[in-house]
Amino acid sequence: MLSRRAFRHKVLNDKFMKIRFHLLFFIFGICLMGHTTGSRTIVFFGDSLTAGYGINENEAYPALVREKLQEEGKDYNVINAGLSGETSAGGLRRIDWLLRSPIDVFVLGLGANDGLRGLDLETTYDNLRQIIGRVTDHNADVRIVIAGMQVPPNLGDPYSREFREMYTRLADEYDALLIPFLLEGVAGDPELNMPDGIHPNPEGHEIIAGTVWENLKPLF
Repeated sequence: MLSRRAFRHKVLNDKFMKIRFHLLFFIFGICLMGHTTGSRTIVFFGDSLTAGYGINENEAYPALVREKLQEEGKDYNVINAGLSGETSAGGLRRIDWLLRSPIDVFVLGLGANDGLRGLDLETTYDNLRQIIGRVTDHNADVRIVIAGMQVPPNLGDPYSREFREMYTRLADEYDALLIPFLLEGVAGDPELNMPDGIHPNPEGHEIIAGTVWENLKPLF
């Protein structure tokens, strides 16, 4: 049973998540109101790693990728559709909200929370497949980018290997661009992560943005 303090913390956290969820789509709608024929839209659809847990959103890697696009003179709307705590099932439930306006590049960064919870990977795979399917049904010309993740070895070698290969399977099935490991050069480095050892700090996000940018450049 939760203590009174823990329960109060959970209630406040749940309220915060709901507020952020609705604010996310309000901001998304405002951004898309400015979508013109001369600009294209990139959506980063993920969890806390995308949302920028614990840091300002303008320090999270999607915002840093936006800066790189601007430096290159590329006319793109960049939407951070990350939601802390999101699972593949949660992403599947909210994806239709994001499909009300055109999306030209869709970066899928979900699955990490499924893996940390040790969820059945075939279910996770199916959820991610459905998300991609709905996006491609909405726009057959959308470019799909899959941000690969890895899970700690304490879950067992077979599970860790299957989890890692899940992203390769998705990329092969949908002819998507694969970023092999989103946290390459960041995971496990205490100087690049917050005290929880899981979420990158601003310096970590700068490295992630570099990794994402190097993989995305062929699309532009």
